[in-house]
Amino acid sequence: MSRLSRTSDSFYGKLKACETVMIARHWRGWTEPRNADAYEALLKDKVLPGLSQVQGYRGGYVLRSDGRDETEFVVINFFDSLEAVKIFAGAEYTVPVFEPEARVLLLRVEPVANHYEVRVQSL
Repeated sequence: MSRLSRTSDSFYGKLKACETVMIARHWRGWTEPRNADAYEALLKDKVLPGLSQVQGYRGGYVLRSDGRDETEFVVINFFDSLEAVKIFAGAEYTVPVFEPEARVLLLRVEPVANHYEVRVQSL
């Protein structure tokens, strides 16, 4: 058996269907490289701790890709339901929500936050 096959068998053995519906909220924004550390700190120190106070919030990830001219951030937050997302984002929940400090740091933003049902997990 090749190493790839062993790795794949091990990985796929850990996949399981989610027992309850969970919603993933996905959004992207870009900063100039000089603002990337400040934006990451804002997410880590203010935004995510604030979200943890929202009923139905399950946690999240901040992904970062440093490019030559800009830094991309992908933010994925997990909620119990779309109703929980609406507690956080309001009735127009597909509109991204920003801290005032973020507007200064972000170069450009994705105009829509996308929402997905989490169907399978491996963590």
